[in-house]
Amino acid sequence: MGKMKLFAGIIVLGSLWGFAECIIGPALGDAGLPSGALMTSVFAIGLMMISRMLFKRRGMQLGMGLVAGALRLFNPFGGCVVCSAIAIAAEGLLFELIWYKMSLDFSELKTITMKLSMGIVTAYSCYVGGYVITQILTPMVASAGFYVENLIVFMPQILARGLLAAIVGGITVPAIFVLKDININNVKDRIYYPTAVSVSILCWVVVIANALFLMGA
Repeated sequence: MGKMKLFAGIIVLGSLWGFAECIIGPALGDAGLPSGALMTSVFAIGLMMISRMLFKRRGMQLGMGLVAGALRLFNPFGGCVVCSAIAIAAEGLLFELIWYKMSLDFSELKTITMKLSMGIVTAYSCYVGGYVITQILTPMVASAGFYVENLIVFMPQILARGLLAAIVGGITVPAIFVLKDININNVKDRIYYPTAVSVSILCWVVVIANALFLMGA
């Protein structure tokens, strides 16, 4: 697979992830749902799994996290913007670490039990790990200083919140396996690139327009 096709995949899937974080996440929160756990276990894990299955490349998920985190910075609503951007990028990195030794054809995940287990472990680790990383890095970025005791106080709450993400992630990963036999190389370039560019632009335009609308409201 060419580098341009891979790069386009990172941009479009990362943009979709960022769009979900900026538009769908706040909507879930307004509805009283646990948006953080759901965003990680459904959209973040789902899109990263899709990218690993379709493109069969390591490193792509970190790139997606960076794109999604960058888009989150353009939507200054829904809590700490810097925290959210860092958490998103961290989830991409953690996914890479968890799945690094996994073969690209997923030959190890032959049973539903293995798929469920990987979904649970991945979603829980990404959610909790992302949260912890934000608690460490955000104060440094804000020049407020990081204090271990502040993290320790919130650890029981952070660990407990990860349980929902783990449960939903255990459903998401096996569900994504229906896409396992799709070959992205079969998609014609004349369809692939215009679609990727159009979807990416649409995601960014909608997020930025929504932010401008809320700022003017």
